[in-house]
Amino acid sequence: MSLPAGVQRRSFGDEDGVLATRGEPAYGEPVVDGWRRWDAHRSKLGATFELGLDTGLSGGDAVLYLGAANGTTVSHVADFAGPTYAVEFAPRPVTDLLSVADSRERLFPLLKDARAPETYAHVVESGVDAIVQDVATRGQADVALSNRQFLADDGRLVAALKARSEDVTADPAAVFEDLLGRLRDGYEVRATARMDPFHEDHLAVVATPR
Repeated sequence: MSLPAGVQRRSFGDEDGVLATRGEPAYGEPVVDGWRRWDAHRSKLGATFELGLDTGLSGGDAVLYLGAANGTTVSHVADFAGPTYAVEFAPRPVTDLLSVADSRERLFPLLKDARAPETYAHVVESGVDAIVQDVATRGQADVALSNRQFLADDGRLVAALKARSEDVTADPAAVFEDLLGRLRDGYEVRATARMDPFHEDHLAVVATPR
């Protein structure tokens, strides 16, 4: 599995082959020769790369990132991608996200709810190359479906689905089966992988619009 241009495997101390992007530090991560360590245990997308899924992401892609939180992962995305629209609904993490964006001219934070794409449709360009989704809310498949309108016909959805955000009592495998069935209303699922040991009860999904 090839990594997007702008993402490399580098050495950090006695660790070799660690994911990294080149950019300004954002959250206290180690930096060596301008390369920032990308910890898969702190990033669902980083874990997706480590699991070997072909995300279809490329350097310079236009990206809509849903669930940006305080910017840990989206800071790395903006290091290698093109315009990166970062949607987060909670005001407190957006404060950190704005700081992350200060040194990244391609990163555009949006204090919006990913469940209501009509509230940011006037900002986000149509035909983005990828949607990266990491939202901790019920209805994760519905979020992906409602934001499909922004995705290019040949674009990719790269999602991290969290079973316990849907139902804390149900078997995660059953939750994932239900979510994938719903996703197929608007996407063709290309690849999936459980995200253990990086993130418990999460499923990495790569899909294309139907």
